[in-house]
Amino acid sequence: MTDQPPAAPRGAPPHAESAPVSITRHGTVAVVHIDHAPVNALSRGVRQGLVDAVRALDADASVSALVLSGGPGRFIAGADLKEMALPPDAPFLPEVVGAIDACSKPVVAALDGAALGGGCEIALACDLRLGSAKALVGLTETRLGIIPGAGGTQRLVRLVGVAQAIALVCEGRVLKAGEALALGLMDAVVEGDLLTEAIARAPAVAKRRLAALPVPVGDPAGEATAAAKALKGAKGVPAIAEAIRVIRASKDADFASGLALERAAFLALRESPEAKALRHLFLAEREAVKVPGLEGAKARSISSTAVIGAGTMGAGIAVALLDAGYPVILVERDVEAAQAGVARIDALYSRQVKSARIDEAHKAERLARLLPASDYAALAQADLIVEAAFEDMAVKIDIFRRLDKVAKQGAVLATNTSYLDLDAIAAATSRPEDVVGLHFFAPANIMKLLEVVKATHTAPDVLATALALAKRMGKQPVVAGNCDGFIGNRIYAVYRRHAEYLVEDGAAPEQVDAALEAFGFAMGIFAVSDMSGLDIAYAMRKRRAATRDPNERYVSIADTLVEAGRLGRKTNGGWYAYDANGTRTSDPAVTQIIAEARAAKGIQPRSFTPEEIQLRLLAVMANEGAKELAEGIALRASDIDLAFVNGYGFPRLKGGPMHAAEALGLATVLAEIKAAHTTGGAGSEPAELLAQLAAEGKTFADWLMA
Repeated sequence: MTDQPPAAPRGAPPHAESAPVSITRHGTVAVVHIDHAPVNALSRGVRQGLVDAVRALDADASVSALVLSGGPGRFIAGADLKEMALPPDAPFLPEVVGAIDACSKPVVAALDGAALGGGCEIALACDLRLGSAKALVGLTETRLGIIPGAGGTQRLVRLVGVAQAIALVCEGRVLKAGEALALGLMDAVVEGDLLTEAIARAPAVAKRRLAALPVPVGDPAGEATAAAKALKGAKGVPAIAEAIRVIRASKDADFASGLALERAAFLALRESPEAKALRHLFLAEREAVKVPGLEGAKARSISSTAVIGAGTMGAGIAVALLDAGYPVILVERDVEAAQAGVARIDALYSRQVKSARIDEAHKAERLARLLPASDYAALAQADLIVEAAFEDMAVKIDIFRRLDKVAKQGAVLATNTSYLDLDAIAAATSRPEDVVGLHFFAPANIMKLLEVVKATHTAPDVLATALALAKRMGKQPVVAGNCDGFIGNRIYAVYRRHAEYLVEDGAAPEQVDAALEAFGFAMGIFAVSDMSGLDIAYAMRKRRAATRDPNERYVSIADTLVEAGRLGRKTNGGWYAYDANGTRTSDPAVTQIIAEARAAKGIQPRSFTPEEIQLRLLAVMANEGAKELAEGIALRASDIDLAFVNGYGFPRLKGGPMHAAEALGLATVLAEIKAAHTTGGAGSEPAELLAQLAAEGKTFADWLMA
């Protein structure tokens, strides 16, 4: 084997150590190595290095074949999304893919990991695709509000046909090695050393350009069904309709025309508000786990877990832990209550079996790791204990005092509180450094958000443990500081309060909900309140009553509903009336209660447009978020966005309340907040940070980097 110097990007010093693309020679086979940690994203340096390497090797008479390798466990995981937020910089991906396609020598892709998005497009431009069992293949661009833009749709459709291409692209499906092999996206799965096998096969590989293949004749009915299914699941993502249009057009156009059509659609979608919002959330997910002060902190080992409280929330948390592979001790006040908890968990798994998400064997395996108990002594060896009891400070303090006596040293003591003072709960123990908040969202085994709450004395390794736990459970963690309601519920309380102001001032609950659903929420706030139960917020308001600022406007309509026995869906009446099927309708009794509340305050009702409702409620959310940032309750604005998208139904295509506020313009939001302050009084004041950023023409990201 002889070595050739790395192919350096244009303008870079030759033999630069940081070059992300290099070449090694194995006889007449040249291996093009991509090494750009952590996932070989297609940064400018990678794109330039690939173009230069492929063109140089194509011109080298001593080279018979090329192998593209991303190294052990990798290939190319897709675009560098941070660069997508910057002005475009050549060479663009179509040039890279075009260079591979135009190469006169066979090119073999060695996929030892993720070949996603642009990485998949590069693999499809090669003549042979070999993968290890670790390979993952997929055109995932629609997840980011765009479509493939370097020939992905046009090459894929020539391999799998129109109907299958629509399904794969529109779902953004990621195929494991066996699935990719079965569909023809990979030519072989290699059991031994992948790179060695690729080098051995390369000289005998014949050129096979997918661009030269015809589109397979398909079944029009099947294609129509695939398109209809994709559009039904699109949830407003414009990229889905565009992907269908471009893939279908491949039947009636040559490859070059299809390529041009695809590229034009990609470029238009790339700058769309929806794509920017989805890119923002994608990057936010990666930033959320970067927590100052955790550098070098190592998560504690968790091999056994426990949940205290076997109600609806406790059962859901237990299922989330069981699904993550942990044994779970389920503790209740007595044997009967513990067995009732087991029955709830069994019912949750039965639903999964019925919907074919798991089979009976998996259900049995999980339930075998569940141990019901009614004695705290059963917790003595648990590494993680999650308290999920009633949301009452006295109850929680009593539990943590008892835990302090029985839990082993080093055990992580977590509370699922959604509002209460975490420092007060931690102070009930002699080890506040071991206490952390793990705020799950109902249903806990399904909802992705996990609010990880840091108390004053929470140890770095405990916080690191909580983040590692979230990853293992497949949750999206967001780290929050300690305050009433933390990140999400604190903002949600303001959001709900101002929605009630709108109703008292003249809007009907169904008008507010309709405006929110038109904005992109799956359900409006009053419908959500009915689903959750009005008694929950009622108890919270009563708890806060003694400390409520007398200058804060208070709407008593929801209290009147609760006191009339209208607790929401569970009583077939809340803000709405519900029939036996759970269908909601406006209720004249609620209209009367609202009218009486207005009359008691002398309020002359006025009308609101949907746009006015949307602006007011978005503004108050962003304003409270700005206060959280200034107070250090949230680390970054994007964390707030993640919390609301993953836990409160905020539309993903809007990117979260903070992103949506910036897209609208912080000056516009500030002006609306000043009006909201006039309406709401104390607690609705404009955030100083919002006012500062609006005056300076800056963003929340600018403030964070300052």
